[in-house]
Amino acid sequence: MSPDSTPRADAHDVIRVTGAHENNLKGISVEIPKRRLTVFTGVSGSGKSSLVFGTIAAESQRLINETYSTFVQGFMPTLARPDVDHLEGITTAIIVDQEPMGANSRSTVGTATDATAMLRILYSRIAEPNAGGPGAYSFNVPSFSASGAISVGGGKKERTDFKRTGGQCPTCEGMGRVSDIDMSSLIDESLSLNDGAILVPGYKVGGWVWKTFAESGLYPADTPVRDFTEKQRQLLLHEESKKITFNGFNYTYEGLVVRVKKSILSKDRDSMQKAIGEFVDRAVTFIPCPECGGTRLARHALESRISGKNIAELCAMEILDLAEWMAGVDAPSVAPLVGAIRQTLQHFVEIGLGYLTLDRPAGTLSGGEAQRTKMIRHLGSALTDVTYVFDEPTAGLHPHDIQRMNNLLLELRDKGNTVLVVEHKPEIIAIADHVIDLGPHAGRAGGEIQFEGTVDGLRASDTLTGRHLDDRVRVKDSVRPANGAIEIRGATRNNLRDVDVDIPLGVLTAVTGVAGSGKSSLIASLPPRSDMVVVDQAPIRGSRRSNPATYTGALEPIRKAFAKANDVKPALFSPNSEGACPNCKGAGVVYVDLGIMSGIDLPCEVCEGRRFDEAVLDYHFGGKDIAEVLQMPASEAAEFFASAESKVPAAAKICARLTDVGLGYITLGQPLTTLSGGERQRLKLATHMAEKNEVFILDEPTTGLHLADVETLLGLLDRLVDAGKTVVCIEHHLAVVVHSDHVIDVGPGAGSDGGEITFTGSPAEMIADASTLTGRYLSEYVAG
Repeated sequence: MSPDSTPRADAHDVIRVTGAHENNLKGISVEIPKRRLTVFTGVSGSGKSSLVFGTIAAESQRLINETYSTFVQGFMPTLARPDVDHLEGITTAIIVDQEPMGANSRSTVGTATDATAMLRILYSRIAEPNAGGPGAYSFNVPSFSASGAISVGGGKKERTDFKRTGGQCPTCEGMGRVSDIDMSSLIDESLSLNDGAILVPGYKVGGWVWKTFAESGLYPADTPVRDFTEKQRQLLLHEESKKITFNGFNYTYEGLVVRVKKSILSKDRDSMQKAIGEFVDRAVTFIPCPECGGTRLARHALESRISGKNIAELCAMEILDLAEWMAGVDAPSVAPLVGAIRQTLQHFVEIGLGYLTLDRPAGTLSGGEAQRTKMIRHLGSALTDVTYVFDEPTAGLHPHDIQRMNNLLLELRDKGNTVLVVEHKPEIIAIADHVIDLGPHAGRAGGEIQFEGTVDGLRASDTLTGRHLDDRVRVKDSVRPANGAIEIRGATRNNLRDVDVDIPLGVLTAVTGVAGSGKSSLIASLPPRSDMVVVDQAPIRGSRRSNPATYTGALEPIRKAFAKANDVKPALFSPNSEGACPNCKGAGVVYVDLGIMSGIDLPCEVCEGRRFDEAVLDYHFGGKDIAEVLQMPASEAAEFFASAESKVPAAAKICARLTDVGLGYITLGQPLTTLSGGERQRLKLATHMAEKNEVFILDEPTTGLHLADVETLLGLLDRLVDAGKTVVCIEHHLAVVVHSDHVIDVGPGAGSDGGEITFTGSPAEMIADASTLTGRYLSEYVAG
């Protein structure tokens, strides 16, 4: 039968993608079965996310947005149509990814899942004494009780009493904590103002801001601050507002503390310059609010109780314990509400998050925890024929918890939904109804379909994924000896139970245990060291103009090499400086305002997305212009800058480090905003490898790594240790655990059931011991 005569599946049964070109996809066409669980595999950067998230899910969301009026669309984010020839059979897509749930400190696990909202309704119905409606139990709704008169038409209307409407603590405004300034970080009282008593960045002697204090005439500038009178101290530090004449101008003077609070402390910490941010970290401490005890709630909300407990006490309980408590609530008048709360809490337990509390800030969740928390909303949903899209749902999961995740994915499928999963772990791949493998490699060398079919078919195929599907790392014959230790003594952070443990120096250590057991708390308890660096997966600060070349510092020697070769200024070779395209200002895209319709970003017609002025592209180095260099993958750039005709040793070393950490496929000019959590972590690691650090703490470095790349990572970790470094990995991947020299297992369970050291020793000793959960899974892994 010819390819053209192959029977096409019914459009109601498949999602049909024809000619997908998004990012590195090479015009691929594929049919994805509906109401089945399909796993997308392939090396990092092969095109999995471009197909699943960038094409299918993106078009689904765009089409849904188009169903709203143009007025409503004006308040929605602009979604461009994916670069695909044709899409058919797509349904409503719900994306359950690992993106942070927001750093808004008012957002908690409970508010993000509506669990707290249901508890507030419950309290408003049956709590005693009753504080009012649901808002009376909310720390986001201001509370007040006041009387006053209002003016109407120039006269006075009758007195009106304003009752309490919300549950927000008036002292901390619902934040649960108040700031306290360390005055020794603000001012050195042994010095005079003329000698530099003010320690705030930007307030240096001779500067304009310094003059507003030193030349105010309110106190002596040549006297040590400790010798000031009480009145002078009040004027210097705490004066709220005072009119003075300064240098011939009328000026509103504010004390140093008042000014710092308004000009610095009111700003978002993440937006601050480095020096100011470090000053804030030194100068400001936060303490639990003395009024509400950190509960965020006003007194009337805290005095309202059900079975002796107020709502803050419930939200502070571990969800597993809260579920048990709710099972004892007997309230026939609100039985449906109680049932809904119980069901939501049970979903937390089923998904392996029973150790969390509802009052935990959502921004403190790991990527894996955030993803599983987002699932809570959908587990009890009555919707069917929905497409659920998951991004590596095993992230942060111990092998013991992966079976739970498998059951949840299958449960969603069995409700009649289409489940699409981007994943590397064999345990998830094993339950797939259908597998689509992309590759063969990453970046430009990827973007093609390598295999479509069953798991057994993938295993028998000659694809990279198929060949490595049953990989096992064997236990080393001998482990490297430690040359000292970092001592942790009496650690009690979060759930740790007065823990004593030694982190060996000069070896590779794996810190293991189920999610929530206390692994991260243990590492956070390490005594500070100047030679220690923590490499996590947190977002990298920077705009869409930031890229690997700027972040790693590679662009600087590249610009200088171009400038020297062409006898021009280095600034010409920066899209953020003099070399920028005048039309798009170096952004590469131009925003088009479509009036009542949503505006869109279009590639700049002048520079065609290359970001540089046309004249700049006439300058070459090694036969390439600057735009061509920034479009090179790191592995190719490493060879380019190491060659004799275009030798730039500094750039070559940086690009080689990117290749060493498994990022050889990313281009030097790729926006940092497009990197995954695992890619961000490896980019940070590449940067820190150039610094004089001796201790590397890595938080799940296998996240986002293909089975074939794990071996490359292990080689990199070995090279670091062999060079005399200490490497500590918080890790679930058993290949890393079995390859390590030393294992520290935390547990035995999560939350209050964890926080203890259950094992320390070599992987071989852990397998022989087999008393811990990790040890049992490690034994099974080695046995194959």
